[in-house]
Amino acid sequence: MGIQISLPMMAFLVFMTGFAGFVDSAAGGGGLISLPAYLFAGLPPHYTYATNKFSAACGTTFATASFFKNGAMNIKVGILAAIGSFAGSALGAHIVLMLSDEVLQMMMFIILPIAAVVILWRRNLPDENRDDGTLNLKKALLALGIGLGIGLYDGMVGPGTGTFAIIAFTSLMGFDLRTANGNGKVLNLASNYASLFTYLMNGLVVFHIGIPCAISNILGNLLGSHFALKKGARFIRPMMLVVLVLRLAVYKDSVLLNSLSSLLLGLACLSLFYIRRFKHTKKDSTLYKAITVLLTVCGVLYTVMGAVGLLILAGIL
Repeated sequence: MGIQISLPMMAFLVFMTGFAGFVDSAAGGGGLISLPAYLFAGLPPHYTYATNKFSAACGTTFATASFFKNGAMNIKVGILAAIGSFAGSALGAHIVLMLSDEVLQMMMFIILPIAAVVILWRRNLPDENRDDGTLNLKKALLALGIGLGIGLYDGMVGPGTGTFAIIAFTSLMGFDLRTANGNGKVLNLASNYASLFTYLMNGLVVFHIGIPCAISNILGNLLGSHFALKKGARFIRPMMLVVLVLRLAVYKDSVLLNSLSSLLLGLACLSLFYIRRFKHTKKDSTLYKAITVLLTVCGVLYTVMGAVGLLILAGIL
């Protein structure tokens, strides 16, 4: 399929996928940024998911290597979770192929609000490591179960997988946020490649768009993982709040819902920026400034995307 986009739209995609990589490496949920961006650029849904999975898999590979290099993961737990995730993602992809567009759309409407509530409810996760370093049968089965469940979700729905992995590893297995994030990277990497293999076999990856976006995503992942490893929970927690806002904005099959949700996403990001800028007491840190800049950029971009989409639907543009 000869899919072509303009140079300004390509630049927009490169920027957004880089930002998605930055967010994803810190708190998961990068697909909440990149998927709507690909759709906004005019890629058909199947090509959007395939090309996004290609760029995301490339970025996650480098982020995983960064966490591994710094010892910010439990290798045994991560590998077990990855095995479960690979199987779950493959199963989820097969289930999706058997469902109609209407059923998938209904699933999105039901799952998204629940997912948002879970992320918001569990955003203040503990930063102390309560894991004793041993691996018994119970922990092994739990790691496999986490991987299988989140992999199944990733194969069927997708965005927010890394965030849910962090929540699962901290809440159920007692890891600190930094190690939970590293374990989640291994899990997410396996899930990404399981899905990507299917897309590649069906020729759905648009390489002339995906390769520049993959390079940008890699750079974003490397930068985000640097901050996550250096700052730990002080960086991961606020990024999870950003993901919470983004989690509400993925309605893949409706132009109207995409436009409305993008508009609401932008306004929510700007509102979150306002709260952090004017209601937060610690305004002098580099991390604080970085988060406020990212929220502002994301808020403006998605507000414009939503507004333009609604104006086009109304016949004004």
